[in-house]
Amino acid sequence: MLSRIKRKIKRLIRRPDPSVTAYKKESNMNADQPMFVDDERIIINKDHLQESLPLINQMAGEQEQLIPRRKVTALEWNGPIMKIKGYFYLEDIPMQDEDLVKKSLVLVDKLGRKMVISLRDIPVDQLKLQEKIDPFYQWSGFEGVVNFATIDTNNKPLPDSTYKAYIETEVHVLGEKIFRKMFTLGNIEQFFSQGFHSAKMEYFTAKREMKFNLLATYDQTVKTLKIISSNLKDFDPQEMGLDAEGKKWGVSHRFLNSTGFRLLYKMYCTLPIKENKVLFASDSRSDMSGNFSYVYEEMQRRELDLDYHFMLKRGVGEKKTFREIKELAYHMATAKFIILDDFYPMVYPLKIREDAELVQLWHAVGAFKTFGFSRIGRPGGPSPQSKNHRNYTKAIVSSKNVAKYYAEGFGIDEDKVLSTGIPRTDVFFDKQYKEEVRQRLYEEFPFLEGKKVITFAPTFRGNGQQSAHYPMEVLDLDALYKELHEEYVFLFKIHPFVKNDFNIPYQYKDFFYDFSSYREINDLLFVTDLLITDYSSVCFEYALLNKPMIFFAFDVEEYVQKRDFYYEFTSFIPGKLARTTNDIVRTIHDEDYKMEKIQPFIEYFFDDHDGQSSSRVVDQIILGKHNEEQQ
Repeated sequence: MLSRIKRKIKRLIRRPDPSVTAYKKESNMNADQPMFVDDERIIINKDHLQESLPLINQMAGEQEQLIPRRKVTALEWNGPIMKIKGYFYLEDIPMQDEDLVKKSLVLVDKLGRKMVISLRDIPVDQLKLQEKIDPFYQWSGFEGVVNFATIDTNNKPLPDSTYKAYIETEVHVLGEKIFRKMFTLGNIEQFFSQGFHSAKMEYFTAKREMKFNLLATYDQTVKTLKIISSNLKDFDPQEMGLDAEGKKWGVSHRFLNSTGFRLLYKMYCTLPIKENKVLFASDSRSDMSGNFSYVYEEMQRRELDLDYHFMLKRGVGEKKTFREIKELAYHMATAKFIILDDFYPMVYPLKIREDAELVQLWHAVGAFKTFGFSRIGRPGGPSPQSKNHRNYTKAIVSSKNVAKYYAEGFGIDEDKVLSTGIPRTDVFFDKQYKEEVRQRLYEEFPFLEGKKVITFAPTFRGNGQQSAHYPMEVLDLDALYKELHEEYVFLFKIHPFVKNDFNIPYQYKDFFYDFSSYREINDLLFVTDLLITDYSSVCFEYALLNKPMIFFAFDVEEYVQKRDFYYEFTSFIPGKLARTTNDIVRTIHDEDYKMEKIQPFIEYFFDDHDGQSSSRVVDQIILGKHNEEQQ
């Protein structure tokens, strides 16, 4: 039958029937209208022939007798995320068994290509309709959440094209056959208060950045949702910014930064080690903050006879001058103690001298998501032959319970991992310091006082600094504002690696505040009443304050698959898991924070609760004292 329909369509296109032409004029069919259907005729615009084929396929055969009844009862947008609810059934076809029903949202682009998104089948009475639906169609309800920013393969945005949306239902009738019907969404104009909805969609990897504009409207001609995805930007980030600048510097500088640096190091290794020289080196901070600050201040407090040197850069991509490379090689070759606080690629190919110490004061606390060599074989993970981290002579952790995971991640022996505690957590046991910080923040930011403070501090998405991003659209700002603004203020502390822009809408300016550029997150924790995070190690520090946490892990299944954890996520987190903004709001209103999990969490991940971690680092690593001697 389909072949006969196609042949008839071709004849209509090649030799238009005068009666059809007249009917077309009567129906005011315009150039953008792909198809007009009534009880007697199918009129197809030849420019939309391929786009119309999916519908023609559905109309062919016996199923053209099926009578659809459908309605979209809710359509909401939050950026590029669409929530949809409604019902769809076929007259006289039973829908009383959930297992025999399947509904999908189908997007058809202008070339006729289909994208099928599964919907969740729900009982129709959950829709709370004014009209009554026969129990014969009990499972005709559907709901779904579609994120057009991650809908394509590899979580890319909806490809550049124009799409029409259809709803498809499939019903298995035991002993008979499968009934399937695809139909337009119907009149959804009421859900567009401004007549349209627009949002931006972004995609980041180390080698590709893309930006799209999403425009959703109601298509009156075919009575359905029309979506236009427009690609605004698509380029390789390595061709711009610091990466591009590095390429411009040419082969000679890249040689100096690698082979030349290693040759200089070997040359300086002929000089004697200076027993009192300490080098602080970082490619992630340009000042003495974090663990560096607390260890250095402890050394200064003791007035140790040490010769201090500092080689600090704000990022791995920030290039070093010839003088800096030469100076770095000299100090690394002649220092007794080389102290790092993060990933430092220039040091890993070096053979550390026998009497020297390469110490990693890793920036994170505890052990949560896998890192380093624990990620071999996973996206973004290292090669088994990589030299990264392997030459550390010492590394510190907060508890002996996590020492094995750090040894695995760094590719070093476990006896090189010392459970000294993490220096920057010492302030959590200093009541005077905490009060001074609170008063300073209240004076600088008066809006923090008088309301409860929520701090939102998630980690980034992506495989590293070059592809780091966070999908802000997963938060429903309007819902958070309406439900919480009278009692709370909401602070954003987004990871410094995150590239994508985030702007707080002006109508929420008395509730949302962006503190992402505030350097030291620990200070913010002292004025925070509720922390919302996900897979960030900030939960370890905050636990020491014995305050509530919510873990907003909307993508936990994907994160487990791609990144994984050292512990099973849901049993590990010392707080409530939330998958949606509604979950966050409900948890806050119910005060259902699982506070009983915090103390066991602290006991497991912190060997000592005394604020003396900096002292232990200096004693055990710089002065070479063992635990027994300190006791």
